Amino acid sequence: MQAPVSVKDKKKFLQWFLNHYQLKKRESVWILNYLINHHEILENVHFVHDAKFCLRSVIITSQCSKEVPFRFYKNHLVTTDAEKAFHDIRLNQHESLYIQLNFNNANQNHMYAAVLEENPFVPDEYMITQQDKENATILLERSLYDFQKKQLLDQIDRTLDEDNREEFNRLVKELRILEAKMLSQPSLQEQ
Repeated sequence: MQAPVSVKDKKKFLQWFLNHYQLKKRESVWILNYLINHHEILENVHFVHDAKFCLRSVIITSQCSKEVPFRFYKNHLVTTDAEKAFHDIRLNQHESLYIQLNFNNANQNHMYAAVLEENPFVPDEYMITQQDKENATILLERSLYDFQKKQLLDQIDRTLDEDNREEFNRLVKELRILEAKMLSQPSLQEQ
């Protein structure tokens, strides 16, 4: 669990941000300046990634970013009206407000990283990477192969006990096909 970001650090970051970036919507500047000047509201502000998942959040974008200019989310409703967002922020000062800032190289900016917090609303499955999906597919295919091979080996043992050559030959052929299929998939080869 990370320590909460101080109001002083949030204020310092917002001042730096406003001095270095021009925002796509002038109302965004008003909102950020309002936050800077209201300590009690800033206490409940959290900078996060993927703010769209939060119960109450704002996404603000600078001119240098291709993202949407402005979004305000509240209880799964979204608006691009910055004035509505401003009024909600002003009237609900003690509610948590999550802010995502989109600007050039935001993910590499040490000032932003210093105030970023983990987003508690991001669903677990949202963060699954392509590599995770590939690994899951490999694991599933490997498990299926192991299960099918064990089934065939058990059946082959049974045909040997029963002295059933015809069924034995058919199952051995099926086992060879299964193993050949496994060997043709480099990611699944036996280790």
